[in-house]
Amino acid sequence: MSLSSHLQELQKKHDTLSKQVETAQRSPGTDDLAIGEMKKQKLKLKEEIERIQVN
Repeated sequence: MSLSSHLQELQKKHDTLSKQVETAQRSPGTDDLAIGEMKKQKLKLKEEIERIQVN
């Protein structure tokens, strides 16, 4: 897998998680811990994307 395609895949995962977080936050019955985990995953993806872009 090329670096470019890897970066695109990470961005796609980040965008998907972002939409899931938004949807979960609008749902009154969603567990706050689940939302927190999704946010952590999203942050890790963002950090990985930034690390790749810098190098």
